[in-house]
Amino acid sequence: VQLQASGGGLVQAGGSLRLACAASGRTYSSRTMGWFRQAPGKGREFVAAISDGDTYYGDSVMGRFTISRDNDKNTLYLQMNSLQPEDTAVYLCAASPRHYRVYYYLTSSYADWGQGTQVTVSS
Repeated sequence: VQLQASGGGLVQAGGSLRLACAASGRTYSSRTMGWFRQAPGKGREFVAAISDGDTYYGDSVMGRFTISRDNDKNTLYLQMNSLQPEDTAVYLCAASPRHYRVYYYLTSSYADWGQGTQVTVSS
């Protein structure tokens, strides 16, 4: 599966952005799709995942971000509201052929990764 993330940009604190991740190839095999982020000098952080319709969120984005998936368009979305400077990072989408109720937050659970899109939140 090939993944291409888009929708990043510069936004002021309190603003919103919607990221998209277009999938191509064997998209029918991507039972789980997720978003991670990586800030400069830090490791990759779990943001959100959707697995067979079940959604999961990292503690730092719970209540502010919403993950969704349009299977007809083979596209994964991340609606980000109430953005804060600490949300600044490169956001990456990922896909896995497995269904997860646990371990969806691990990078090792995902087989395919996109290149990421930069999100910068100014204070």
